[in-house]
Amino acid sequence: MHPDLSFDQAPPIGVPFRFFLTAPLFGIAAGLLLAIVGGEMFASRWMPAALAGTHLLVLGFMLQAMCGALLQFLPVAAGANVWRPRWVAGVVHPLLIVSAALLVTAFLSQQPAFFMAAAHGLALALGFFAIVTGIALLRTPARGATVVALRLAVTALVATMSLGIVLAAGLARGSEWPLLALTDLHAAWGLGGWALILLAGVSYYVVPMFQLTPAYPVWLARSFPLVLLALLLGWSLLFDPVAASRQQVAFIGGVGVSSAFAVATLRLQQRRRRKVSDATFLFFRTAMLALLAVVVSALAITLLPALAAEPRGAVWIGLLAIVGVFVSAINGMLYKIVPFLNWLHLQNLCGRGIMPPTMHQMIPEKRMRGQFYLHVAALAFLLAAVVWPVLARPAGVLFAASCVWLEANLIGAVGVYRDFKTRIRAAA
Repeated sequence: MHPDLSFDQAPPIGVPFRFFLTAPLFGIAAGLLLAIVGGEMFASRWMPAALAGTHLLVLGFMLQAMCGALLQFLPVAAGANVWRPRWVAGVVHPLLIVSAALLVTAFLSQQPAFFMAAAHGLALALGFFAIVTGIALLRTPARGATVVALRLAVTALVATMSLGIVLAAGLARGSEWPLLALTDLHAAWGLGGWALILLAGVSYYVVPMFQLTPAYPVWLARSFPLVLLALLLGWSLLFDPVAASRQQVAFIGGVGVSSAFAVATLRLQQRRRRKVSDATFLFFRTAMLALLAVVVSALAITLLPALAAEPRGAVWIGLLAIVGVFVSAINGMLYKIVPFLNWLHLQNLCGRGIMPPTMHQMIPEKRMRGQFYLHVAALAFLLAAVVWPVLARPAGVLFAASCVWLEANLIGAVGVYRDFKTRIRAAA
């Protein structure tokens, strides 16, 4: 167990769980959308259905899981007590669900009213969430690379949200703003800033704790989020929708720096104390290999003019980053965090002579590993569908099925928690 963790400050278990259980539902919706629309969804990242599917994953699957994890992680690992976490979750969680649904509807229908409604909802939800978590992080006496990474991640979330609101307003009002270039900047802050920096900050604790690896090198843990933020700030301050070369330099620099994090994680996994390849290990290794594939793909598209002119290239990189890196990493973390929280809360409720179920009993390894293989198959079909669009519908079905299996595994873990909690109360 990590020596700096403070579990007595953990929020009620329902706070993170409501986010965790919602995330796979958006993944199911994204898979079904692809199964319905088919290969034309991958013709270009600017297709309405492609934008809708992307935001089902980034606003639905990813954001739900990341907000839930942050509300749990801040008080436990960073000593940052969130103000009234149950109340915060009760406000943010439903607002995110409704706003994500409105934005997806806006992309599919191209109705301005839905864009504006989604923008207002997201501004309220994420603005409130950023203020509450930001204050907690500023007040914490804790220091170190993890706290710095979390502060920078919340800062990147604010930038992502602000750019998203500008884009939604521009789409609603038919603005002459350079929306395509702003979209690239919005995606860079969202995936390279908010998502990747948060993933790194959480990994500094979770990877050594759950995968029994050595700690991340101090120089990498401290410099990685700072360099990423510096590149994003440089891109933003020198923003020019006409000068594409500046964007390419920032993009290549960002993915190049990201490869250092991926390589370091893979090396730590090789040095783990217990050579057991459980589902979490497999998901996380897949995420890091996908991150390296993003780097190679980005370099190829930048250096080869024929690939640079192909609109499907951006779709390929988007799938690798969103599904390959972030969905894989979140999936693996959920399989450790949910059973661990179950065990932790049940242990606090148990009296003498009563032992809670082990983490392995919360979600059987066989079920997690089976879902991992289905996830990898879905990722392979998704990438293949970029080249052979006829595979798009099977890819959508496979991805939806993987998310259904993930949801079933999480619900099963919640069921174990509730059943044993009932037994504890009956024994008392």
